Amino acid sequence: MQYETCSIGRETHHCIILQLFWGLVKWKGKDLFDLVCRTLGLRETWFFGLRYDIKDTVAWLKMEKKVLDQEVPKEEPITLHFLAKFYPENAEEELVQDITQHLFFLQVKKKILEEEIHCPPEASVLLASYAVHAKYGDYDPSVHNPGFLAEEDLLPKRVINLYQMTAEMWEERITACYAEHRGRTRDEAEMEYLKIAQDLDMYGVNYFLIRNKKGTDLLLGVDALGLHIYEPDNRLTPKCSFPWNEIRNISYSDKEFTIKPLDKKTNVFKFNSSRLRVNKLILQLCIGNHDLFMRRRRVDSLEVQQMKAQAREERARKQVERQRLQREKQLREEAERARDELERRLMQLQDEAHMANEALLRSEQTADLLAEKAQIAEEEAKLLAQKAAEAETEMQRIKVTAIRGQEERRLMEQKMLEAEMLALKMAEESERRAKEAEQLKQDLQEAKESERRAKHKLLEITSRAVYTSPGLPPDSMPPDLSFSRENLSFDFKDTDMKRLSMEIEKEKVEYMEKSKHLQEQLNELKTEIESLKLKERETPLDIIHNKNTDDSLHLAPGPFFSEFLLSWTPLEEGDR
Repeated sequence: MQYETCSIGRETHHCIILQLFWGLVKWKGKDLFDLVCRTLGLRETWFFGLRYDIKDTVAWLKMEKKVLDQEVPKEEPITLHFLAKFYPENAEEELVQDITQHLFFLQVKKKILEEEIHCPPEASVLLASYAVHAKYGDYDPSVHNPGFLAEEDLLPKRVINLYQMTAEMWEERITACYAEHRGRTRDEAEMEYLKIAQDLDMYGVNYFLIRNKKGTDLLLGVDALGLHIYEPDNRLTPKCSFPWNEIRNISYSDKEFTIKPLDKKTNVFKFNSSRLRVNKLILQLCIGNHDLFMRRRRVDSLEVQQMKAQAREERARKQVERQRLQREKQLREEAERARDELERRLMQLQDEAHMANEALLRSEQTADLLAEKAQIAEEEAKLLAQKAAEAETEMQRIKVTAIRGQEERRLMEQKMLEAEMLALKMAEESERRAKEAEQLKQDLQEAKESERRAKHKLLEITSRAVYTSPGLPPDSMPPDLSFSRENLSFDFKDTDMKRLSMEIEKEKVEYMEKSKHLQEQLNELKTEIESLKLKERETPLDIIHNKNTDDSLHLAPGPFFSEFLLSWTPLEEGDR
């Protein structure tokens, strides 16, 4: 025989799988069952049994018969499942041993996850939180980081598919409930799990397909409280129930099963099952559940009383031990908190000392900087005072200069007005001189024309005199000719022409010098007052005047005198 203990530890399977090999021993079912119970340290043996699979149903190993004489599978090795066969009405009151409680917890949890027991979504989340507490103990946020339940199978697939929620969202809700269970032991968490699960409608119920006399398909449910009849599609709400205390007799004949109520006035309920083996199983479960039902309502046996006393002592011892551990844990946590507080205070003092040193250094540096800044500020104050004095002086100078500038501008405007008057007078003088020059030019032209005619006449006379009397002396010329020469000499004296030319040249030079001096004076006045001019106040006439002035700078000294110079050409020496 080889067996595997799969439910002793906290993380193991919910049952024990036993593998028997042919030819080893001829044990009865009770011998094998007792071996398993002794191995587990289980004393509440009346809840459990060894189950095996046979064709399309299951069967429980009979205690009084040999294992190999029963309908166990004939292949090697033989596999048997150690499971809870009967369920308690109140797990908290009936389950005494921790191992019994743990085995029930594992089996019920498996049935809920495999949806053999229907569980609402909200109850599934709460049961999952207790299952997590039973495995991990108290919630510790520093240890149980987000994602620590990623590999855990905690909810039925039906519940997960019922909502549009991610695994992280489910974990968040389970963890929120898990955190509220702080302070419970793992055994207490398992018991809370069973207390919630035992209120589920399908908890501890074994279902069998039956048919009544009319041939209607029904379901028979067998549990710790009695027999229940269900619709095939509704395993939650029974159509009728027969409590164990109201049943007088249960029997079967071949495939027909009969339930006789205690009240003889009540009709006998008969139904047919699919096969005889099913009827045997139903009867076996009915007898076991009925015996436990009656046993619960009697005084506990001496063995049970001893077990409960030992359990109470063990729980009291564990409670004392847990309280001691709790106090030690609390003292350790307080010591750790005190140590952490001291370390934190030490770090804080070190930081404060470091900050004080840095502040001292900064204050020293700041004092040096402030002293330097004070010196700089004092120098700047002196400099600003000096600049203020200079600015005051400059302001006074500017005021004086402004007053002087206004006076000078007034004088300049007066000089400019005088210069313009002088220019006007000179222009009139120039015009007058131009007229005189024009008159002299006309006189000069007339003189040239007279001289030309005189020369021509003289040449004619001379030519005739030479051709008529070439041998005559000059004295022998006629008197009228001599008179004509005198007349010519009177009309064309060189001294008059030279004098006229010199006067004209002198007047030309004098006018040029006067015009140049006047132009320089006007330019100087314009330059001096130009910086004081307000352009925006210029009138259209001022703008035209400025333009004309700019254009006149490119011409000769005066318009009239320039025309006179262009028209005047001095006589050559031969012309005179």
